Amino acid sequence: MTVPHSRYRRALVIPVGMAMATSLAFLPGATASAAPAPAPVTADATSFSYVVNVRPGSDSGQVKKAIAKAGGTVVMSYQQIGVIVVHSANADFAPTIRKVRGVQSAGATRTAPLPAQSTTDVGTPKVLTADDLAEVEAVQGQDPLQPLQWDLPAIKADKAHEKSLGSDKVTVAVIDTGVDDTHPDIAPNFDRKASVNCVTGKPDTTDGAWRPSAAESPHGTHVAGEIAAAKNGVGMTGVAPGVKVSGIKVSTTAGYFYTEAVVCGFVWAAEHGVDVTNNSYYTDPWYFNCKNDPDQKALVEAITRASKYAERKGAVNVAAAGNENYDLAADEITDPVSPNDSTPTERVIDPSECYDIPTQLPGIVTVAATGAKGLKSSFSNHGLGVIDIAAPGGDSTAYQTPAPPATSGLILGTLPGGKWGYMAGTSMASPHVAGVAALIKSTHPYAPPALVKALLYAEADGTACTDPYDINGDGKVDAVCEGPKNYNGFYGWGTADALDAVSR
Repeated sequence: MTVPHSRYRRALVIPVGMAMATSLAFLPGATASAAPAPAPVTADATSFSYVVNVRPGSDSGQVKKAIAKAGGTVVMSYQQIGVIVVHSANADFAPTIRKVRGVQSAGATRTAPLPAQSTTDVGTPKVLTADDLAEVEAVQGQDPLQPLQWDLPAIKADKAHEKSLGSDKVTVAVIDTGVDDTHPDIAPNFDRKASVNCVTGKPDTTDGAWRPSAAESPHGTHVAGEIAAAKNGVGMTGVAPGVKVSGIKVSTTAGYFYTEAVVCGFVWAAEHGVDVTNNSYYTDPWYFNCKNDPDQKALVEAITRASKYAERKGAVNVAAAGNENYDLAADEITDPVSPNDSTPTERVIDPSECYDIPTQLPGIVTVAATGAKGLKSSFSNHGLGVIDIAAPGGDSTAYQTPAPPATSGLILGTLPGGKWGYMAGTSMASPHVAGVAALIKSTHPYAPPALVKALLYAEADGTACTDPYDINGDGKVDAVCEGPKNYNGFYGWGTADALDAVSR
């Protein structure tokens, strides 16, 4: 079963009892350009954004001179990974600069001019009302809304909290739409020094620049609460309520996650002591980036370098698998949404050659979603050899109904303005794994990323394939799972286990 494509990368809003998942999304809007190539230069031409990749650590002086000669302006140069962010109104900038000695690859990061053309329509999560809050019966020793969080016992986080809440010396960076650090469940654990606005590709450290505006998505704030909402007698409880969380804003106001912003986010995390990054998005404008396209190849290369740099500096990078019920190990997938910032053209791609980034990049922990019954969520992407681990991401309550006192099959999280609400998606699964990774790092403070990941997989609870998988009960198989109990296409190494994370 395939669900509508989510503009907000890995998040869905699924009203209680609804049979088909729907996106929390900016709907793709038409732009002035119907072609993926930049428009020809005119007197009033609008600039496009590019990444130019050179040898890491090299003196790029000659390349920068060539950039200027080709009509480009350097926005930011990340010499440590050899990625230069450039703006140019020259339609021939990329093919011109690729011919320059020392340039390894270069490509446009978008197909619409700066800023991206898009609609401002946005879906909203299901916000808890005052009546909803009043109906919850608090349990001794728990935060008031914890009875609604079926996802915590699903990964034994409630039991883990009896042993450890995690260390305040561990920081998880939410690379996302921004985090409202004034929320009462986030403020106690917020790491300001590790927070930044990276939307332009250049770090903006202005106080509060990492926060979403009222018109922007609550996605990043929801994710942050899932990871580290404080156990403070207020609202809900995060998977790792004793660790720190930071906000690295990489999404434009219109909801696009462009390469230059994502590169900036990973590099910032790398250089500010971040232990885990959570990445609940795909990098726009291409759902899959094909290596035989020179622009898309450059985007893959830039983000690969940035994510590997973050890992070398000590960060475990966790990413959501996606919400289209795609088999990412299939021979081919039809991608009808790319490029999503201009006019999409349906194309058939080979997912072993065309990558969802950062989800499919080397070293990334790729997370599938499960519902309240522990089955793969109806929307979750899957694929043997691609999915590393699974965690609660929610599902339609009609498909997977939680045990009382929880009432919704979605995932509870924090929302801007001191609110709480439900969302679902692999966006919500990834922060559960990021939280468990943070607990492992708290238990083993000197463990490098490779060991944290090894423990994450070894401690996961083996989860056998669901076969046949008919999540909506209509008699038709909705997805096929391959592999044994301890490593398969639906659940990877298994379901994340928070208790083992603090016990072993």
